[in-house]
Amino acid sequence: MAISPPSDLVLDVVKAADPASVQAAQDKLRASRAATAARSLTEQGAGFDTTLDRLDGTASGLGNAQSKKSKSIPEAYHKFEAMVLQNFVSSMLPENEEVYGKGNAGEMWKSMMAEQFAGAIAKSGGVGIADQMYSQALARAQNKEVSNLSTDENSRKMALSAIDEFQRKTFGTVTADIERSDNS
Repeated sequence: MAISPPSDLVLDVVKAADPASVQAAQDKLRASRAATAARSLTEQGAGFDTTLDRLDGTASGLGNAQSKKSKSIPEAYHKFEAMVLQNFVSSMLPENEEVYGKGNAGEMWKSMMAEQFAGAIAKSGGVGIADQMYSQALARAQNKEVSNLSTDENSRKMALSAIDEFQRKTFGTVTADIERSDNS
């Protein structure tokens, strides 16, 4: 005895299925495809870790001259530069849910990726934020030792003058309003 099913049996099953479950199954297939692609890139030596190594300067020679100079800068300045760069990198990353995933988990993956990229950029010499801030801190420290007291006194007098003027304007308006209300 032979069975002869209709030729569009699969199509009938898909039509009878819940659209939400069909969409969920398609999303799982897409995610599986993305994971397979990422795994194959890693196996070929073109994965995320390799990209970070290249940004670090070890593979492509980025920042070799800067990294010697940046060794003398305290780590706190490099961390601050990495934090600033993380904001820039995060805004440049794509807003695609297929890349990172949906919801909070996707946002977390995106922020972690931006953090790693920014850390690698800062470690390789960055864009000069840490260097600039450190040189300004050194200049302020040197100027503090040789500070000009008359400049400080002039700045103090100007600040007090601005405060006095603000108070006169504020209290002058309040007292004028009180006198008007008393006369009414």
